[in-house]
Amino acid sequence: MTRPPSTRRAGPAKRATASAGPRAVRGTPEETRARLVAAAGAAFEHDGYFGTDTNRIAKAAGYAPGTFYKHFADKAEIFVAVYEAWIAREWDGVAAIVADARTPTEKAARIADAVLEHHRAWPGLRASLRALVATEPAIRRAHRASRRIQMARMAELGLDDVGKNAILLLTVERIADAIADGELRELGMGDDEARGRLVAVIEDRLRGR
Repeated sequence: MTRPPSTRRAGPAKRATASAGPRAVRGTPEETRARLVAAAGAAFEHDGYFGTDTNRIAKAAGYAPGTFYKHFADKAEIFVAVYEAWIAREWDGVAAIVADARTPTEKAARIADAVLEHHRAWPGLRASLRALVATEPAIRRAHRASRRIQMARMAELGLDDVGKNAILLLTVERIADAIADGELRELGMGDDEARGRLVAVIEDRLRGR
């Protein structure tokens, strides 16, 4: 008796294909790397750095594990790539606002909202970053290098006082994290008030103060 299609046993070739892992996704090396970084970002956000591995990242991107190692040495290296892409998106958004908004007040408000939205969307990635900066020298070095890139982008926006820029960078990052994580609410400050103070810090710097 012939088995119904849904109950037939898979032939050897089909079983071998199923056991070989995910079906390869075609594309350029740049596209492959981008898919791996996107899959890693989702994994780090959902499961944390310590809750996933390179095999799961490769599979989520549609590749066999060997493909991962053609582009990244290890999980730490792709985490740095994810973080750098995350920072680049944030600063691309800031640059677009500065180019579009007319007044320092409008620029400051829109920058604050964009940064807060970006931080609120990625709590898992930010938590992993803080832990890794504290414990992993390679990621700490990459984090410091990223800060220097951010300082350069501030200079490109016309902010030329290095000391004031450094304070602004660290202040905005810390306040945005505290608002996004609900830390300031636990200290008795509502989100609206906290946002207003963040806007004021940014506006003061845009006005050259």
